Amino acid sequence: MRIFFLSLTLCLLLPGARVVAQAPQPGPVLANMPIPAHPRLLLLKGEEELIRQHLEQQLPLRSTHQAILAECDKLITEPCLQRVLTGRRLLSVARECLRREFYLSYAWRITGQAKYRVRAEQELLAVAAFSDWNPSHFLDVAELTMGVALGYDWLYAELPEASRRIIRNALVQKGLQPSFDAKHNDWLQKSNNWNQVCNAGMVFGALAIYEDQPTLASAVLNRAIHTVPLAMQAYAPDGAYPEGYGYWAYGTSYNVLLINALEKCFGRDFGLATQPGFLKTADYFLHMAGPSGQPFNYSDCEPTSTLQPAMYWFAARLHRPELLWHEQAWLRAASPSQFAHNPLLPTLLLWSSSLSGAAVKPPGATTWVGRGPNPVALLRTSWTAPGAIFLGLKAGSPSVNHGHMDVGSFVFEADGVRWGLDLGVQSYESLESKGVQIWGAQRWSVFRYSTPAHSTLVLNNQPQAVQGYAPLISYSDQPGFLSAIADLRQLYPPLRVAQRGVAIVDQRYAIVRDELATTAAAATVRWAMLTAATVKLRSAQEAELRQDGKTLRLIVQAPATITLKTWSTAPPAAYDAPNPGTTLVGFEVVLPPATRSGLTVLLLPGSAGAPPTGPLPTLAEWPRRAVGATRR
Repeated sequence: MRIFFLSLTLCLLLPGARVVAQAPQPGPVLANMPIPAHPRLLLLKGEEELIRQHLEQQLPLRSTHQAILAECDKLITEPCLQRVLTGRRLLSVARECLRREFYLSYAWRITGQAKYRVRAEQELLAVAAFSDWNPSHFLDVAELTMGVALGYDWLYAELPEASRRIIRNALVQKGLQPSFDAKHNDWLQKSNNWNQVCNAGMVFGALAIYEDQPTLASAVLNRAIHTVPLAMQAYAPDGAYPEGYGYWAYGTSYNVLLINALEKCFGRDFGLATQPGFLKTADYFLHMAGPSGQPFNYSDCEPTSTLQPAMYWFAARLHRPELLWHEQAWLRAASPSQFAHNPLLPTLLLWSSSLSGAAVKPPGATTWVGRGPNPVALLRTSWTAPGAIFLGLKAGSPSVNHGHMDVGSFVFEADGVRWGLDLGVQSYESLESKGVQIWGAQRWSVFRYSTPAHSTLVLNNQPQAVQGYAPLISYSDQPGFLSAIADLRQLYPPLRVAQRGVAIVDQRYAIVRDELATTAAAATVRWAMLTAATVKLRSAQEAELRQDGKTLRLIVQAPATITLKTWSTAPPAAYDAPNPGTTLVGFEVVLPPATRSGLTVLLLPGSAGAPPTGPLPTLAEWPRRAVGATRR
């Protein structure tokens, strides 16, 4: 195994060097291990009966099952997939292949209706006939390989030998072999979702053809077991996923699929599930959504949330039904047909079987703080009150994968309204099609990625330092004072001190407190909150925000000499996406040379009543618990 990975590493370092599928040899981790007969991916032969039993017992599961069947009936009437690129990507086709194969194969195994099997085979043959699976954007190959492998495995006994051969050859030639080409496999050395998704797709492909290509399959599996921990290191130590809420759903879901596939076939996870922070990440995802259901969508993430089947795997693994608090709310409030766009929806039915009858009670903790490359603090007053206060603070660095210049930004909810928000991602294709290089220095010219687009500080009209890093340095979980403090100094090199604290006080209101110290030069600081509310400036230091019939008072307590104003979020460049219905409200202040200053803003919901009297506490007066050592 050491020889194989040394060869692979050398080839990755040599320009133009290539590793072909014939080179790898089976490694020691999986050498000569028995493997179940088909079907072997996620759902072994005979396990369908347990799902059928739970469908009879639980209405939410039965409704989800029926939604999958209804979607399959629609798919049968549609044309088979074609190899149509969107820009440089085949990803939409790959994802639809996975969805179709998962849904149709599931429907066949649970109902036994031949129409689903026949259509699944047609889709498999159509995709197998593609000229290639677009290895230049290897996520496409990974998702196509997973979809084709799943269909091949779940339909194996009923597939004609001629179809098996065509599909198997496609898995090998268009899926697995390209993963040993150094032009396409730099994801092996990445610590982000590409590593997780690509390794998962290759593992599914390898398990599907294991008996026919044991040397190739063993090499793929051993490689995944040795390389996916590089991406999983990002969860340490507390489970905060650096790429944010939306990419958690992507990378973590595929990581879970990889682990579950290995466990089903070999009865062990080879230590992957116990990688530091991985099992803790379910709490991160649980706390990331506010009472409105909207997530803290920092980085390249959408401002919406949806059902996540991977949480059922975590809940079952950890014996913690409360992790399904949001998932159960989704199933109660929405029609399962709304989730039919999710390629992985059938896993909800696979992974929920061991949770039959378990009561989902409200989670206990109202504070969650996670360290790591992109630390985050999440505070709330209640899990059950619709009007509860929710406050999230992001620390970390713009340099993380999919990062924005949003360090120190926050989101704020109260009275059922998201008052302080994040614009989130702009479509990559909308930028790349206009020639914008969003994975390099030009990234920071995109408005949504820039510092002024976020609820944080702008210093001297300059962007945050890309390589700067802000740790969370303390927090409080006292019910009367939930808080977190981050040290932002590295993001603003001209300052000697830059700390931001956010707090929920007396379960009624929030404060945002910044403490700054200048060097020998003066500094101009802009404080702003991004909002979708209508803003009315009541005085130099108070603004009234209105949204959905509710009100919020934004009161600047310090410094006393500012004048509140608003800024437009209209796109400054032709390639920027519009941001309708949003505005920035805040103030600017000039800090004299060699001085220390404090900025204190009170966010008072309409339900909170009168504002507090007297000055609000400085950061030194906040109750504190140490967050612990930080890491990048």
